[in-house]
Amino acid sequence: MSTAVVRRQAKDRIDQLSPERLRVADELLAYLLDKESDEATEELLNIPGFVEAFEKAKREEAAGLLTPLEKLRRKP
Repeated sequence: MSTAVVRRQAKDRIDQLSPERLRVADELLAYLLDKESDEATEELLNIPGFVEAFEKAKREEAAGLLTPLEKLRRKP
């Protein structure tokens, strides 16, 4: 089943819920989003050297040492 079909079915089901069940569904969706975000963060933190590289990039950006993307693009 495609993602589009699943989304449509989920929206149809949400539209049929009572207000109380809708609040429960909303809380469940919020929990799932938090969990997904936490897992993505954990995955990044497990990359060797990621934290150090990220901190270095933040310092370079604050010091104005980065080149804007617009300047990196080729001119036609």
